[in-house]
Amino acid sequence: MPLYLVFTPIGNLEDITLRALRVLQEADLIAAEDTRHTGKLLVHYDIQRPLISLHEHNEAVRIPGLLARLNTGESVVLVSDAGAPAIADPGYQLIRAAIQAGHQPIPIPGPSALLAALVASGLPTDRFLFLGFPPRKAKARTEWLSGLRNEPGVLIFYESPRRLPSLLSDIVQTLGADRRVVIARELTKLHEQFWRGRAEEAVRAFAEPPRGEIVVLVAGARKEAGDQGFSPEVEEVLAGLLAGGMGVSRAARLLAEITGLPRRQLYQRALDLAGSSSSP
Repeated sequence: MPLYLVFTPIGNLEDITLRALRVLQEADLIAAEDTRHTGKLLVHYDIQRPLISLHEHNEAVRIPGLLARLNTGESVVLVSDAGAPAIADPGYQLIRAAIQAGHQPIPIPGPSALLAALVASGLPTDRFLFLGFPPRKAKARTEWLSGLRNEPGVLIFYESPRRLPSLLSDIVQTLGADRRVVIARELTKLHEQFWRGRAEEAVRAFAEPPRGEIVVLVAGARKEAGDQGFSPEVEEVLAGLLAGGMGVSRAARLLAEITGLPRRQLYQRALDLAGSSSSP
């Protein structure tokens, strides 16, 4: 039998798919990060199935027994407390062991805190890097952030409320005070909040630890003028098109057709040039 990987609500119990409810109802066994937490979800939907704990402290010990049950044809479901199993949560070791034993994991898609935060953040969504929880120790955290300084994609972290002020201060020191930051708090819950601003503003806004579950998003590194790798000739032609009154989108498209260069990068460079020319 396959190992089912069921995504569960990240706050609002209505955020669960019909397929997920059916798989949970039909399961022979549900392996949960916290049986008490998952038990509340099952009670809410009147699902009465056997539960067993699987968390970071006992995952290795649980694996042989769960594989044995899969081998006998039983249906085993893996869930975390919220969202996707194995994403900043236990489950990776079991999933890998199941694959090696010939059992195909089947994902049952659903809620995800990191994706919910990203799509509502207002930051670019074409490239992002999810990094789980940052290191707890200050020195390790600053070194870790320093290695991300030139990453162009949006950086996404989970963090505890208690450590959020320290993380934001380290972001200012290592990534820059002007980096755009979004703090998504209590997603899908009654007091859901999105805070948006510059990194140094975030330090002031969250000087006192907030309450609730938190996702931190940081804009990727901005390329400086000319850093896209375009030749001086391309830069000159693009600037000339814009100076002649051509729109940003049309100029980028035309130059992409002529040169074969990526239109998206040309468009971004055109935006930069148009913005700098309109500045006082």
